[in-house]
Amino acid sequence: MKKITFLFTIAALINSYTFAQQMNIKPLPYPQTKKVDTVNTYFGTPVPDPYRWLENDRADDTKEWVKEENKVTQNYLGQIPYRDAIRQRLEVLWNYEKYSAPFKEGKYTYFYKNDGLQSQAVLWRQIGDGAPEIFLDPNKFSADGTTSMQGIDFTKDGSMAAYQLSEGGSDWRKVIVIKTTDKSIVGDTLMDLKFTGIAWKGNEGFYYSTYDKPKVGSQLSGMTQYHKLYYHVLGTPQSQDKLIFGGEQAPRRYIGAYLTEDERFLVINAAESTTGNELYIQDLSKPGSGIVNVVNNFDNQHNVLDNVGSKLYILTNLYTPNFKIVTVDADNPKPINWKDLIPGTKNVLTASTGGGKIFAEYLKDATSFVQQYSMDGKLERTIALPSVGTAGGFGTKKEEKETYYTFTNYVYPPTIFKYDIVTGQSTVYKKAGVQFDPTQFESKQVFYKSKDGAKIPMLITYKKGTVMNGKNPLLLYAYGGFGVSLTPAFSTSNIVLMEHGGIYAVPNLRGGGEYGENWHKAGIKMKKQNVFDDFIAAAEYLIANKYTSKDYLAISGGSNGGLLIGAVMTQRPDLCKVAFPAVGVMDMLRYNQFTAGAGWSYDYGTAEDSKEMFEYLYNYSPYHALKPANYPATMVTTADHDDRVVPAHSFKFGARLQEYQKGPAPVLIRIETKAGHGAGQSTAQIISGQADKWSFMFQNMGLDWK
Repeated sequence: MKKITFLFTIAALINSYTFAQQMNIKPLPYPQTKKVDTVNTYFGTPVPDPYRWLENDRADDTKEWVKEENKVTQNYLGQIPYRDAIRQRLEVLWNYEKYSAPFKEGKYTYFYKNDGLQSQAVLWRQIGDGAPEIFLDPNKFSADGTTSMQGIDFTKDGSMAAYQLSEGGSDWRKVIVIKTTDKSIVGDTLMDLKFTGIAWKGNEGFYYSTYDKPKVGSQLSGMTQYHKLYYHVLGTPQSQDKLIFGGEQAPRRYIGAYLTEDERFLVINAAESTTGNELYIQDLSKPGSGIVNVVNNFDNQHNVLDNVGSKLYILTNLYTPNFKIVTVDADNPKPINWKDLIPGTKNVLTASTGGGKIFAEYLKDATSFVQQYSMDGKLERTIALPSVGTAGGFGTKKEEKETYYTFTNYVYPPTIFKYDIVTGQSTVYKKAGVQFDPTQFESKQVFYKSKDGAKIPMLITYKKGTVMNGKNPLLLYAYGGFGVSLTPAFSTSNIVLMEHGGIYAVPNLRGGGEYGENWHKAGIKMKKQNVFDDFIAAAEYLIANKYTSKDYLAISGGSNGGLLIGAVMTQRPDLCKVAFPAVGVMDMLRYNQFTAGAGWSYDYGTAEDSKEMFEYLYNYSPYHALKPANYPATMVTTADHDDRVVPAHSFKFGARLQEYQKGPAPVLIRIETKAGHGAGQSTAQIISGQADKWSFMFQNMGLDWK
């Protein structure tokens, strides 16, 4: 057995070693999961769905099944001799003060802070260099720390704020409005908002978006069809809120709204899927002005960055897949009148504004490259970053002379820098206090070829001096979808792996946004197999170059990444030793029947689109592609309040995987309670989940902890 050294007491060393040598942990017998005779027919092909009953999360038999599965899982994990030691190590690593970058609202400077192991970060404020005071403490919102604050928006003068609450991780929100002077509540609590920001119009009211709450079926899994934009006047009932956009007259699946900083323009983004949006503006300085369409299709992405008077600054990928910045007069805002300000390049552009400047943030091989421009498009400087990694922030109000950004990479704990907009100088504002010495570790980028010859980047991180002999435990993590870019970011949890000889690897698969919209489109619909091939090729590269071997390889991904792991497991059950499909989209024939799943069709296609699309989805859908085989040790993870990727996906996949597992490796389903798709989890929940992940991985790789 491979030896990994921990610093415990002598007694603990002896006991752990003896226990690990003597035991071969086996799970309790899996629950006898009933099967039903449910069949759907697609283009003449009957598709059995024997575990359809698990889609009903309110049913007593589903609740009983969840209870029994959790009993099996906890019994297995509870027998791993070093599980508590890993959890304790994670608690030590997590126990340091964590800060957000500060931001100014009215006369106050606000910032978030977690003392170390607090369930939720606390929002503090101060005036100038005065003593900070607690403004809002989400840890007091619920006894168990599972009610979280998911955003807060202030009026322009800072005198009022509206904050959103999530209970148990749900995407449904409550909104509470308060006066910032004394935190007294203004008006009633708004209920059942979803996928929304709060856009204040003066101090009179604000815009928000939501869906009609499902009237049939589960409130968590029921389909949410069309978004609606409302305006709420303070002091009036929510039932009287005015519908501004959406509904029967303009049905759209996603609608977002915000105001320009001077509150002159209301900007509305409307979309049918997660890619591409219509763009609308309304000039609020002109009484009675209507909503004006700027872009009337969903083919590209557009966002108003800022304005100077009637001049709009728009970030767009129209005719430029990696984005550019254009300007246009609001009186004639159609694309034919757009003028390039900052042209597109081979690197993907995002942008923010502040201090009367534009901050152009580029991705260069999935790492940050930032330039500062004047508002007339003149390049002023390239901002010097401390290393190769990810920089985020920069945006601030127009009158500010300084701003803040956070820099991180896989061996650089998040550090907040204060940036002088006039001089271009960066100084450290807050340095992470985590017990980690970056000089002991290294992170390098490699490029490997996928099945079709495409060149894919991957970052590999490990402790210096690690011998590449094929025996290192390695976690391979990826996403590959929805134009999402995986950029280098420090993980406290990964210290547990790397400080004991393990390796962490992240490939940037097609389907993501690391190289723009063309890279994204190379991994969608009937090109989705490219994503799986890219990931498999990453694993094969790591094995061929002796970073690891099959017996020490674990694969991991969440949400769309959970789909990735499920698909790779079914296509290559021989690839790895351990698999972690988390909150995954596992039933590709029915994903669009739940919550806002229909909005994912741009990336996935649907089984109803065509016979060819159905057959393509049916072929790789993890739930349907399972067959009797020797699968890796698998811990499927989900949560009872996940109303984005409903837990039914994981329930059905896990039940069928237990049925079809022919090898000795365990198949567990870990179901977190009072938790959702990930956001808002308490620190205790996060640490518990990470401890169980590492324990399961090391146990099934046959590793001793000393």
